Amino acid sequence: MCKLCADVCEWCAEQCSAHDHDHCQACARACRECVETCRSMASM
Repeated sequence: MCKLCADVCEWCAEQCSAHDHDHCQACARACRECVETCRSMASM
């Protein structure tokens, strides 16, 4: 489940980072944090 979450968040980060709006960049950063957290949980 954590791997799936990481994959979704990674896709979201890619989509959001493509836009220069502040709220999009903030979303991309939050999604990248989610990716890191989910990947570390998946490896446990």
